[in-house]
Amino acid sequence: MVEMRVAGIALDAASRSPIVLLRDPSGRRQVPIWIDQAQAQNILAGLSEEPPTRPLSHDLMADLIDAGGLQLDRVVIHTIEDSTFRAVLKLSPASDGEAGAPGDQTAASSIEIDARPSDAIALALRTGSSIWMLEEVVADASIPVDAEADAQEQDNFRRFLDSTSPADLVRHLKQAHPKADQPGDEPTA
Repeated sequence: MVEMRVAGIALDAASRSPIVLLRDPSGRRQVPIWIDQAQAQNILAGLSEEPPTRPLSHDLMADLIDAGGLQLDRVVIHTIEDSTFRAVLKLSPASDGEAGAPGDQTAASSIEIDARPSDAIALALRTGSSIWMLEEVVADASIPVDAEADAQEQDNFRRFLDSTSPADLVRHLKQAHPKADQPGDEPTA
């Protein structure tokens, strides 16, 4: 499993539908999940530093989980079928400080609840819970992304070109392919 983080909300250029973007820890893969406007608002509210003036649906869900003596351990996005993602909420009894560290509960005391990924993500943001995705789902649905690394490579290349003269390039090529200078030898492609 891969722990993912919410990279943000984007708009599909063609359909104008919102997309929640989940990014892996390396920042090199991103999984887009198409959602509707209401789901986007719920996720954006969870990302916001300011609490709402009145509890929203996912705030209420988080309060109900807490009132029931449970805690949301993590969200797991485990399947993608026909372009539809499937997720579960992994809940366990809330630790009271005497029972040990969270996660020490037995499998028998844990609860899994089926959820839409957008709801699971919105709830995870409100509870500070982790968002996990099976590696197979990441591999199937991810797009390679690392805008910062790409921009850095472009900047490095521009600096290289700015600091290199044509004579330096010719010297470098001769060092890399010394046999190409000998009579009778043709350069290899």
